[in-house]
Amino acid sequence: MGHAVGKDVYRKLGAKIDNLSFRTPWSETFHALLKELYAPEEADLVVRMPFTLTSFDRLRSITGYDEIQLRNLLEKLCSKGLVMDLWLSGSFHYMPSPLVIGVFELTMMRSAPDQDWKKISRLFHDYMIGQKAFLAANCAQGEKIGLMRTIPHEDMIDQENYVEILDYEQASAIIDGQKTFAIGICSCRHTAMHAGTKTCSVPLDTCSSFGVAAEFLLRRGFAKNVSKAEMTDNVARSKELGLVLNVDNVQKNPSYLCHCCGDCCHLLVGMKKSGYTNVVITSSFLPETDQETCTGCGRCARACPIDARTMHADDMAGARRKKRPMTDAAICLGCGVCALKCRSSALVLVRRKKRIITPETTFERIILQCLERGTLQNQLFDNPQSATLKFMRGFVGGFLRLPPVKRALMSDALRSAFLAAMKKGAAAQGRGWMTEV
Repeated sequence: MGHAVGKDVYRKLGAKIDNLSFRTPWSETFHALLKELYAPEEADLVVRMPFTLTSFDRLRSITGYDEIQLRNLLEKLCSKGLVMDLWLSGSFHYMPSPLVIGVFELTMMRSAPDQDWKKISRLFHDYMIGQKAFLAANCAQGEKIGLMRTIPHEDMIDQENYVEILDYEQASAIIDGQKTFAIGICSCRHTAMHAGTKTCSVPLDTCSSFGVAAEFLLRRGFAKNVSKAEMTDNVARSKELGLVLNVDNVQKNPSYLCHCCGDCCHLLVGMKKSGYTNVVITSSFLPETDQETCTGCGRCARACPIDARTMHADDMAGARRKKRPMTDAAICLGCGVCALKCRSSALVLVRRKKRIITPETTFERIILQCLERGTLQNQLFDNPQSATLKFMRGFVGGFLRLPPVKRALMSDALRSAFLAAMKKGAAAQGRGWMTEV
C-alpha cells in the first residue's frame, strides 16, 4: 500500500517531534533541519507512528503500510538514528527519536561522507544554542527532571569526613554494573568541529553507552564495542582532561555517560548563555574550600566549565593572598573539575543539603519529564491515527497542564503514588516490560 505525502509533511513532523519527551518549537531553522535529515516518505511514516515504543505488527496496523514498504522505511530511518529499534522483551520495538537524546546525537555520531556535515552542524548549532526558544521551551518553568545529571569525580569527594556515595553517583559503580559497552563520537564536539566553534583539544571518541542503548548503537554502527577496562580508561582520560561527567538521569540501568567540556557541550554552553540553571541536573555535591590552605591562584575558577567558580578580592583580616574563590551554589554542577585542578589540595566535594530528585528508571524519567513539559498525554494515548485517542489526548492533556495539577503530581507527597499508578496502567495494557527499562 502506498501513501501520498502531503506538502506540509515537515510541519506535521515538527509537531510530532515537539510532542515527544523534549519540546522542539517551530522555526525556519528547525524546518530546514528536518528537510535535511528526513526524506518526505520517511517524515510521513514518523508522523503516522505511535508516540511510544511499539511492536512491528502494531506499527504496521496503525500506519497502514504493507510489510515490505514498512520494513524498508524503518531500515532507512533506524540506520540514520531517526527511529530507534530496541530489542526488549524478546522482540524489536520501534519509536520515533526525540530531538534529544535521539536525532541530534545519533545524527552527529555518524561520520559517513553521505551528508553535508558543515550545513547540518550549523543548523543544529543555530537551533539548539543560537535560538533561545529551544532551551526556553524545556527549562524556563523551573523543570526538575532533566535528561542528564552530573556525577562527581570520585577522588574529589571529602575522604577525611566520610561522605556516603550512592552507586548511581559513581562512574566506577555504574560501569561495574554493566555488561555491554560502546564508545562513539561525541555529537557535540563533532558539531562544534564542523560549525567552526570547537577550540578545545579534547578528542571526539568519548561518548559512552551501556546495556540496551549500547546494543542499539553497535548494531547500527554508531559506536564501537569496548571492554569494561577500556570504558574505565575512558573515564580516567576524562579526569586527566578535566571533563565533566554527565550521566543518564536515572538510578538503574543508565544508557549513557557523557564526557563534557564547557567549550562544545550544547547543554553546558546553553546553561552559560541562557541562565537556566536546570539544563543539567546537578550532582548531590558542592565544592568546599579550606581557606587556610587556598593560595588564591585561580586555577579552580579557570577550570569551571560554567563559570560557577569566580575569584574575588580577599578582604579577610590578615589575608596573605590577593583573591579568594567563591562558588555560586545555585548553578554549580558539583562535578569536581575545580578540585581536580587545585594544586594546594584546598578543595573537596561535600554533600549538598538540598535533595536532588533522581528517577529510578527510564520509564519514570520519561513519565515525569513529559509531565513537566506538557506531553504526558501522548505517552498515555499513543496512537495518532485514532480519533478517539486524539480526543483523549486533548482532554487529559489540558488537565495535566494545569499548574496546580502538575505541581501536585510532582510533589514529594504524591510523586511515588502517581508513578505507581502509571506502572499499573502500563501492566494492564500488557506493557509491564516498559516499566523495567
